[in-house]
Amino acid sequence: MMRALLLVATFLAGAALSWFVAGHFGNFFADHPADEMVSGEEERKVLYYRHPHSPRITSDKPMQDEMGMDYIPIYADDGADEEGLRIAPEVVQNLGVRTATARLATVTPKVTAYALVEYNETGLSHVHVRAAGWVERLVVRSLGERVKRGDLLFEWYSPELVSAQEEYLRARRSGQAGMAQAGRERLLALGIAATAVAKLDSSGKPLQRLPVHAPADGVVTAMAVRDGMYITPSLDLLTLADLSSVWVYVDLFEHQAPLVALGSMATLNLAGLPEETLRGEVNYLAPALTGPSRTLRARLTMANPGERLHPGMYGQAEIFAPEEANILLIPKEAVIRDGSGARVVLAREEGRFTVVEVVAGREFADDQEITSGLSDGDLVVVSAQFLLDSESSLRASFNRLEPVAEEATAALDGSEETPVLAVWSPGIYHGPGRKEGTISVSHDPIAAFGWPAMKMDLPLGPGLTLPDLAPESAIRFQLERLDEITYRILAVEAAPGGGRQ
Repeated sequence: MMRALLLVATFLAGAALSWFVAGHFGNFFADHPADEMVSGEEERKVLYYRHPHSPRITSDKPMQDEMGMDYIPIYADDGADEEGLRIAPEVVQNLGVRTATARLATVTPKVTAYALVEYNETGLSHVHVRAAGWVERLVVRSLGERVKRGDLLFEWYSPELVSAQEEYLRARRSGQAGMAQAGRERLLALGIAATAVAKLDSSGKPLQRLPVHAPADGVVTAMAVRDGMYITPSLDLLTLADLSSVWVYVDLFEHQAPLVALGSMATLNLAGLPEETLRGEVNYLAPALTGPSRTLRARLTMANPGERLHPGMYGQAEIFAPEEANILLIPKEAVIRDGSGARVVLAREEGRFTVVEVVAGREFADDQEITSGLSDGDLVVVSAQFLLDSESSLRASFNRLEPVAEEATAALDGSEETPVLAVWSPGIYHGPGRKEGTISVSHDPIAAFGWPAMKMDLPLGPGLTLPDLAPESAIRFQLERLDEITYRILAVEAAPGGGRQ
């Protein structure tokens, strides 16, 4: 009997407690559903779920891939804003993300370029005769011989000069001083040395062999005369080069040329003199670019004591421009370059990262000048920036492609076939592709497929005939997606007003 009474009392107490809780807390549970009473992590809004191995495949609800792995949730606050993304601190550490600060600095612009030593053309001397004749005795016989001013080079016989000497002697014997003086000046004008004329005066007989002397000190660098050779005034018999100074030519690329001016100081390091740095200044700039290399030639004049600098030596020259202040610099490795320009990844607070377009200027050793897009003190990522840049671009693409992502998800669920999507895009036709039935095309970013701008070979649809297109022609083409990896071109037409690009 007592046990029965205890059971009844317990039941009545439980009913009373249930009535109390329902009466006092029923409104709270009605106003706060269970899916909101979760941890802070679950309160974050999920934008979509991403395939763990193929980021382009997404779903609007949790699911598993073909190997049973869960799709990865992508939260609304992962990106922080439309321009960037947020990464957990432990992920930043695992990626090895390093940053550097953009800074203003004073720099001395420097141009580094290929250099070549050549003869100083102001020190070249050419030997000619002023009448026709024959070489009868050659004294200087080979290239590279050194001569001093006045040294005998060769002796030669000229009928014209023998006749001129006889006329001079007749004028002297006639006692007509004016005619004799005119005859003497004619001999000198025909290139007969004054010493030979003096010998003619003393002997009274024409000289059959006339001497030719070196006009300056130098080294024989060209020789077009041999014993017994018939020579004329048009023939360049010998070339002598003075090596007391040399010219150094420096080839500048177009982007380097604005930094170089007459009087710019320069240093020169030659492969043949590896332990010595020579110094000079620019004393000539060519007025036009040269040849296929599209370079501008600058010239330095270098003293050459001991003739250690030999024409034909090559090396590297550094030409310095005046100092410039307030140049914004970042490490070169922070810059991401592609065909459309340059960009960097900025590190924000709380693990947020933003990709920004920049305009890159000159390079200074390990630093890169930034002329637009950054400010002094900005933190730029110098390692793992390519991963961050790719992730940022991927998330931006997902924001644009949500309807397409939903269609792809439906196909994966098996609820319907993969939709066929066709879009038009501008591009450049480069010619046939590497495989039969394909063409090579460069195109702008195709947002519908999440493609960046790139050059690729694309297959042509069945029966598609191309219009008459020259390589590098601007076109419009319609691209069809058959599934996640299969695409084909449905139509190609010349772009309005297009031509070769």
